[in-house]
Amino acid sequence: MFNLNPELITKDGKPMFAVIPYEQFLAIKEMLEDLQDLKDLRLAKQEAQSQPAIALNDVKQLLGL
Repeated sequence: MFNLNPELITKDGKPMFAVIPYEQFLAIKEMLEDLQDLKDLRLAKQEAQSQPAIALNDVKQLLGL
């Protein structure tokens, strides 16, 4: 992990924006993409577990192999 060092831009004394170095932005973006991939994987596993298993020989027969 890394430390964020944002520069805050305020309006009327209230924080409105946080500006971070581009390298930190890229690292956060990559972490978010990895998190989404993990979420998608978990959902796919959950869906696969709810489906009945089919034996390989049965699949071959269905495909005419």
